[in-house]
Amino acid sequence: MDAVHLIKATRHALAECESVEDIIAESWQVQALAGAIGSHLAAGGPQSVRVEALGLSEAGARACRACAPSGLPAGEVCEAHDARADRLSQIQDAKCALSDLSGLLAEAGVALVLVAVTAREEGLYWQCIEAIDAADESQDRVSAILRRLEVQEHGPAA
Repeated sequence: MDAVHLIKATRHALAECESVEDIIAESWQVQALAGAIGSHLAAGGPQSVRVEALGLSEAGARACRACAPSGLPAGEVCEAHDARADRLSQIQDAKCALSDLSGLLAEAGVALVLVAVTAREEGLYWQCIEAIDAADESQDRVSAILRRLEVQEHGPAA
């Protein structure tokens, strides 16, 4: 499935969340998707973005651990759940997909902030803070890839 379609599906699922558990689970899905898009671009994207894309893949994997649903050992998190990201088969328009992913990461960050400020448990609060930091790191990586693609397309800004 194309990245843009998966991002839209994930955005819709995040918007439909009705509980803290749902928000945490969808934040995990967002990070799994960021990691998968990074892996896909690192393996087959333009040469100029492969290093940054690998960084996005790694950031997404770290973020999966930060957003992990409770009860799973850190090493099993990404493998144990049904990730929408597993359906990623192509990225037809990298700039569009990355732009949409950036917006999705921001939306997930906002949802996590809302959970963090209302958290009654310290553990949940810190899980949200770690997940927010991870989403920010992934978003920084996405921005770096977009800048590289822009330079590749139009040349350096004067």
